[in-house]
Amino acid sequence: MRHGDKIKNLGRTSAHRKALMSNLACQLIEHKRITTTLTKAKSLRVYVEPLITRSKEDTMHNRRVVFSYLQDKEAIKELFGVVGDKVANRPGGYTRIIKLPRRFGDAADMGMIELVDFNEIYKSGKEEGAKKTRRSRRSSGSAKKEAQAPKAEAAPLMETATATDDLTIIEGIGPKIAAVLNENGINSFSALAEKTADEIKAILDASEGAFNAADPSTWAEQSKMAAEGKMDELKAWQDELKGGKEA
Repeated sequence: MRHGDKIKNLGRTSAHRKALMSNLACQLIEHKRITTTLTKAKSLRVYVEPLITRSKEDTMHNRRVVFSYLQDKEAIKELFGVVGDKVANRPGGYTRIIKLPRRFGDAADMGMIELVDFNEIYKSGKEEGAKKTRRSRRSSGSAKKEAQAPKAEAAPLMETATATDDLTIIEGIGPKIAAVLNENGINSFSALAEKTADEIKAILDASEGAFNAADPSTWAEQSKMAAEGKMDELKAWQDELKGGKEA
């Protein structure tokens, strides 16, 4: 029984879990957004936000405390340099988690976690660090009128997730093929939809991997459906396709 056990163990030992969180935090600080399972993303948010808070005050003590968690000099430099300056006026809530389609294979819930100050789509038309605290809600009548005014329509989530689309959702694309496509600048559904089967075949043939059995004839159409958010139709079509993903 796990009465009172509030720690998400993630199926790992304590040492393994700490190493996992440290590596994910370093990758988030370096790339500003990463895609992982939803449970890991929620655990990472609790782990990394106190470290980002310490980056607001660049002292030797704070650097040593954060280094004890991350164990990465480059991540420390990026955190106390670029990230610390960016979040200087934000009173918490440095990260955002966006749910993504489930992962094919084990049907794991996926999510993208990102630093909110580095997302230009959501920041357009808003001041940096303009997040309101609970105390600031006690406003005058003019502020209440502004709150009642119609809000601007938020940017669609699909545009945000485009930069880190999981190409393995496409039937016939495995992790190795997805890595080759990413190296050639194809890292989103829309980018893959613009490529013809011959162009994709040429990219795979030029790589070192043996992808002769790969059939990219339907990848562009599948990518177009995924980019438009038609996941149910995509899944129904993939059930009809023959063959599995390339290893």
